[in-house]
Amino acid sequence: MKIINQYSALWIAGFLVLVAGMLLLRQNPKWPQFLVFGVLVLGLAAAWIFLHPRQTGQGNDPARVQASIGQGTPVLLEFQSPY
Repeated sequence: MKIINQYSALWIAGFLVLVAGMLLLRQNPKWPQFLVFGVLVLGLAAAWIFLHPRQTGQGNDPARVQASIGQGTPVLLEFQSPY
């Protein structure tokens, strides 16, 4: 079982948001503190939406990948092993 994987940053960010929320609610929060907390949560969500890894449409079509190689566009090949 791997502890660190592609979702580790998501788990760490979620834990930090939870701790920040608990610390915020322990005090007598005012609306600017809630605003800053909301902006923090929205920023983390936006970062995940835009930066998380996703598979392209060419992943399941080796003929298109092979045709793209050498055509002047960058091609990133990722090889994985089940081990």
